[in-house]
Amino acid sequence: MTGNGKAEEKKPINVALQGGGSHGAFSWGVLDRLLEDGRLEIAAVSGTSAGGMNAAALADGWVRGGAEGARQKLHDLWRAVALKGRFSPVQRMPWDVLWGNWSVEHTPGYIWHDTLSRTLSPYAANPLNINPLRDVVASEIDFDNVRSCKAIKLFVSATNVETGQLRVFQPNEITLDVIMASACLPQIFQAVEIDGTPYWDGGYGGNPAIFPFFSEAKTDDVLLVQINPVTREGTPRTANEIQNRIDEITFNASLLREFRAIAFIKELIAAGRLPHGEYRDIRMHRIDADDAFKDLSASSKVNAEWAFLEYLRDLGRNAAGDWLDENFDAVGNRPTLDLTDEFRGRFGPLQHAIPGKRVREFLATRKKPEAA
Repeated sequence: MTGNGKAEEKKPINVALQGGGSHGAFSWGVLDRLLEDGRLEIAAVSGTSAGGMNAAALADGWVRGGAEGARQKLHDLWRAVALKGRFSPVQRMPWDVLWGNWSVEHTPGYIWHDTLSRTLSPYAANPLNINPLRDVVASEIDFDNVRSCKAIKLFVSATNVETGQLRVFQPNEITLDVIMASACLPQIFQAVEIDGTPYWDGGYGGNPAIFPFFSEAKTDDVLLVQINPVTREGTPRTANEIQNRIDEITFNASLLREFRAIAFIKELIAAGRLPHGEYRDIRMHRIDADDAFKDLSASSKVNAEWAFLEYLRDLGRNAAGDWLDENFDAVGNRPTLDLTDEFRGRFGPLQHAIPGKRVREFLATRKKPEAA
């Protein structure tokens, strides 16, 4: 409440959600904390892959019951993912469980699937195009609700296989096929056809796409929930380490290009070379947990154990709590992610943000996962 007894007006913000398999549960935790806090109005969401799934669950739940409905639907979606994952042949080995290692890369199931995906296309290895995740999303999300949601604008990205261009699906276009196209890794799944056009994972062209907010959103504040580390010290040497780093670079490349474009426009506006009223002076913010994610191997992205998803959810909740404590007052006033500083690492090491108090305490009380 304000001093005159009126309810405090919520601050609008756009949220951009990266994809990253099971690591998307971190974004679930961030959304859960933002919704619980209630001081921000999520005006629009742009999501890719797991980010698109989170966005759809958010909208569906919001239509069902506002903020609490959205929190419940996000929980239900990830719980359903974990229940389906119980039947997966990719499970941690007993010693991984003992040592608190979330990796599955040394398990027989993962090795078999990884080898298969490198030698056979999904059209040969999976001719029936079986996708358990599709069943989960279909059963948990009401896409009529998603398309009818007026409170939150949704944008979901997928990559056009034929042109290589990114397509951003508008709120009234979002269907089950769109979500599955956005999460379609071509080494594992057959391309998803929409109106006769094949699509692959949206991360190749936008992970996530920021530009839909430039013309379609009512606020200049954009909060990026980042689950793919941009920097990683040292030279990868094993095959898995090399592939992991290639994936991180690939799926962050489009985001970094957008960062550069936003930074350039901001510099021109600040210098008076572009009229402020005609160009949006985007205020970027970011929630991440790079230190924790760097300790997770790429194989953990297919680990659907409920304990792991809960760990990531709680990590996201704490990271969001830290961000709110430190940066809520900046929303609507100034950016908290300095894009100019972000690219000073082109000729030297980037400066990493120190994890907030909540994240430090959370990690200190949990057995920290170790990279295999």
